Parts: sequence; C-alpha cells; structure tokens
Amino acid sequence: MAKKEKTIEALLKESRTFSPSKKFREQAHINDDKIYRKAKRNREKFWEDCAKELDWFKKWRKVLTWKVPDSKWFVGGKLNASYNCLDRHIDTARKNKAAIIWEGEFGESITLTYWELYREVNKFANVLKSLGVKKGDRVTIYLPMIPELAIAMLACARIGAPHSIVFGGFSAESLRDRIIDCKSNLLITSDGGYRRGKVIPLKKNADEAIKKTPSIKKVVVVNRVGDKEKVRMKKGRDFWWHKLMEEADSFCAPEKMDSEDMLFLLYTSGTTGKPKGIVHTTGGYMVGAYVTTKLVFDMKEEDTYWCTADIGWVTGHSYIIYGPLANGATSIMYEGAPDYPDIGRFWAIVEKYAVTIFYTAPTAIRAFMKWGEEHPRKYDLSSLRLLGSVGEPINPEAWMWYHEHIGGKCCPIVDTWWQTETGSILITALPGHTKLKPGSATIPFPGIEADVVDEHGKTVKEGAGYLVIKTPWPSMLRGIYGDEKRYFDTYWSKYPGIYFTGDGAKRDKDGYIWVLGRVDDVMNVAGHRISTMEVESALVDHPSVVEAAVVGKTHDLKGQAIVAFTTLKKGVKQTPKLMDDLKKHVAKKIGAIARPDEIIFTAELPKTRSGKIMRRLLRNIAEGEVLGDTTTLADPSVVNQLREQHEHKEG
Repeated sequence: MAKKEKTIEALLKESRTFSPSKKFREQAHINDDKIYRKAKRNREKFWEDCAKELDWFKKWRKVLTWKVPDSKWFVGGKLNASYNCLDRHIDTARKNKAAIIWEGEFGESITLTYWELYREVNKFANVLKSLGVKKGDRVTIYLPMIPELAIAMLACARIGAPHSIVFGGFSAESLRDRIIDCKSNLLITSDGGYRRGKVIPLKKNADEAIKKTPSIKKVVVVNRVGDKEKVRMKKGRDFWWHKLMEEADSFCAPEKMDSEDMLFLLYTSGTTGKPKGIVHTTGGYMVGAYVTTKLVFDMKEEDTYWCTADIGWVTGHSYIIYGPLANGATSIMYEGAPDYPDIGRFWAIVEKYAVTIFYTAPTAIRAFMKWGEEHPRKYDLSSLRLLGSVGEPINPEAWMWYHEHIGGKCCPIVDTWWQTETGSILITALPGHTKLKPGSATIPFPGIEADVVDEHGKTVKEGAGYLVIKTPWPSMLRGIYGDEKRYFDTYWSKYPGIYFTGDGAKRDKDGYIWVLGRVDDVMNVAGHRISTMEVESALVDHPSVVEAAVVGKTHDLKGQAIVAFTTLKKGVKQTPKLMDDLKKHVAKKIGAIARPDEIIFTAELPKTRSGKIMRRLLRNIAEGEVLGDTTTLADPSVVNQLREQHEHKEG
C-alpha cells in the first residue's frame, strides 16, 4: 500500500460573507470585474497602463524581460521615487495639502505639507551630498518613528543612494550585521527614541555597532530626546542633523534613475540565521506600491490614511511613505505604542485626525479584543470608511470583532497578503467589488497569477498546499544582496520557474485563498518574521548554554510565542535567575522582539540519527499536541522526558 503523501491541513471552516454596501460600491475606484479581465487578457499591458500614471523622465522601450529568476521591468525607463512622491504634487492643488501628519508618543504633533516635506527632503539630500554620499552608495538608517525618518529615506531616493532601514527596536549587533552586509558608508540615527515613556538609546547602540563596521565614515544624529540621553559625539565623524540642515540649500535636482536601479535594501530573517538583504528597484517597486495603495485602499483625495506599522518594516516603506505619497495622500505617522499612555491611544488618534482608512496587524486587533470593546466605544470612530489587516493571517473571530467594534459593521476589511520580497500587496480584496470572507485574503490582485500547488507543483483546485506566484510582477525582489545562489535556492528551486512564497495556503470552492502561515522555521511573532536559527545562535552565545532549539507556540495575542528548549553546560545550575538572564541575552543580541516567552531546560534535545534536531516534535510538545512519528529518533525517550517536564511546568 502506498504511503499517503503528507500535506498541509486545512482545518478552518468559514461560511460568513460580506458584500460592499451600495454606497461604498458606487463611489469606489473599482466596483466590477473589468480590471481582472483586462489584466488576464494582457498582463504586461495592464502593468504598463499602471506605470503610465507615474511621472517618468524617459519612457521605457520594453515592459518586461524575463529569464528565470531575473526580471527587468520598464526596461530603459528613467524616473525618481522622490520626484514621484513630492515634485509632481507641488505644482498642483496638493502643494499645501498635508503629506505627513506625525504624532509623537507624548501627544506632540507636526504636520508637513507636500511643499514643506519637499523642501526638507531637498535640504537633506544636499546634506548627504555634502557628506560625500554618491549615487549607488548604501545609507543605513536607524531611527525611531519621527519625521526625519521619512525625510531621510526620500532624500536618499532623490540622490540615488539606496537606503537600508534598520528597525529601531533591533540591537547593536543586528545593526552591525546589516551594515557589514551592505557596506554602507553613512549611518543616520538619533540620540534616542521613546517606547512607552522609556528612552531607547539608539546612538549608544549605533556607537557599539560601528566599532566593528569600518565602512561607516560619517554619522548623522537627530536630536530627539535631548537631555534625557547623554550622547558622545565623535569629532569628524558625528554630526547633528539640525546643524547640517541650517546650512543646506533647499533645492536638489532629482537623480534620473534607471527603472532597475536599486531603491532600497531591506533585511528579513531567513531559516539559515543570516538575515537576507532584499533588493528592490525603483521603477517596478514604485508601480506596485502606487497602484495597490490606490486600488486596495480605494484612496481618495479627501482621505486621511493611517498605517500603524513601523517604517523599519516593508509595510511602512510601501504603505506609509512610497505608496501613499505617490498618490498624493495624507499619511499619519505615529511614534508610540498602541497602549501608551492608555489602551485607547489608537482610537484617540483616529478621532483626533478623523482618520478614514485604518491599516493594522492582527496582533494589534487581538490586543484590542483582549482589552475589551468598551475602550474604542469611548471614541468617535465614525470617520472610518475602510479597514485593513496586514502581517499575518487574521483569524475569523478577530476579523468579526474588527468589523463590528471598529468598523461599526459598515466598513469593508481588506485582508492583505504580501511579503518583504513581493514589495507590494499580491492577494487582497478590492473593497468596492470583492465579497469578503472573514479570515481569507480573498483573491489575487489584478495582474498577479497566484496559485496553490501540491508538493509536485500541481494545482490544488480545492484544498491545501503551497502558495506560489507563477508569473513575474513589477515590485518583485531583484535578488538577495550579494548572494545570487541563496536567492535562487530560497525562492526558485522548489518549483522551476515559479516563485515559492514559503507559505502554506488553501483554496476554497469559490477560489478564495486562505493563507495558513509559514512552512519553514521562521516564526511570526506579532507580525514580525524571526528566524529560529537567529534566536538559537543568540542563546548558544551565552557562556552557560551548549545547545538550543527554538520553536513557535500559538499565542492568542502575538500569533506565535517563542519557546526555547535549552541544554546547559555541565555543572551549570538551572535557576530562575539564569532563565531571566538568557531572555535578556537574546534581547540584547537580536532585539526585544526576539525575547523568548518560555525557556525549557533539558539535558538532551530530540535528534535524528544523523544529528538533526526534530523541531516538529518540539512544536508538538510546546502546543501540547499528540506526538507524531518518533521512530527516526536516536533516543525516543528524550521526547517523553521533555513532554513530562513541559506538562509539569504548565500544570
């Protein structure tokens, strides 16, 4: 009898559907399926028409060249991302429209009109030039969520210097590794940032990082926290942002960038431990970010749009800065946490600025659910007309809560699937047309050929399998920086000529796609992808640890919690203090987001005879599930001991 092929289980059943209201449908950019039919007839023509809505210095001679795994879009075309976000608006009625409304953690507010933002970006572009930054030079940005972050990235784009933004919650070591990989010669940071009232010492972290990064020649420092954080400024290397800006000229001609010139690098975790430098180019990325912002969020001139992500992640790149500003939108930028100084903070901001479009993560939604609907009820949320979800699959219960208590049962919810690698949203509803199903990202965006396939690459018409993208799209990554082999092996080797997303998915009888999460060993903690290998490496770096295996465990709030099975060196005692020290050590090595929720001390880890740690069994133990096949283990008793130990701990 043939052995039954293992597949991804599809356990979720959901029959509820929600259609857009007549009012919403009538005013929406897209309210029928014509756009899907157009894109299907001629995919390249569809993307070309989208590209024509941006401003180009020189038109392309060919829409696409494609030789697996390398794509080139809008070949020969010349444009500038900063120009498309700023210059093209300042001779229109948008000149004095709010481009970015920033709110600080303590309630302070700054509004930058398109004209004001244009001037600041031009000035800082000249500052970068004065510090020796040239076209093609990588610039690392390590800033909190302050206006200077937006200004810095747009200034880099203006002069053709690819930016590499490192999330302000990352540690000195994480910053160092990313600088070393991209060999940037200039770092932009601040004296510190705020998180729940506490100062995050960014300059101190930066100083620690650049001890071992010889490529960094200059450091620009934003004065954010002032006297609350004493910083050391190294003469000849460190410069205050505000001092440099005082002398800078207010016009800098935008660099005419080839469509395939790199716009930015953004690092994302991978299963091998070393972060991957994802390369995005100017033309294709801007087309993807622009058109998805316009159509997925049904963006209108009068909208006030708020994406709650940090710009340190791709969501912030595409849907706080590049996409909204290319559309001439008003984009909210918030520095703080959703529960500081109280758990009504998000709703206070929605009320204060009459936000119309709200885009957040399921992690946040589950937190709101936990805190209770009485909190949003205190605020006027009637301005909202559209809600969005991003970062991980949203469970139907959270979707329904979001729909009822935030959207007042009348706002469509666009659940969006995409990745750092994809650059822009690939699977989503178009809110004026698509019938919604709680928990489903629905259908591919026009021009995107997504599929669910089995292990052999055969289409799964109904049921579960692997999510793949079968044809190229403009905003797709152009590689992993400095590592062509890893690029091919990671995304193109599983199914020849087809992009492998690394996610499991199911397709229902209506053709809707339900994303089931990662199929590799990358954990999704509060919408952040964290490599198990990175956390394991950080644990083993501690002098008391000899070996570690890390898995994700289902968590009601964060999606996944980090559980670390840890083997100590001989003679080291298992103590609560050591457990706390290990958690702190990981946070220092990688960042607070990677701090383990649980540490389980064990004399042995379950391994195959070849020495491979069986993380599947560890996940079973952490989740309290029935253990699968243990016949391949070198010592099956190890698993039983671990299970008993964990059950005792839980009890």
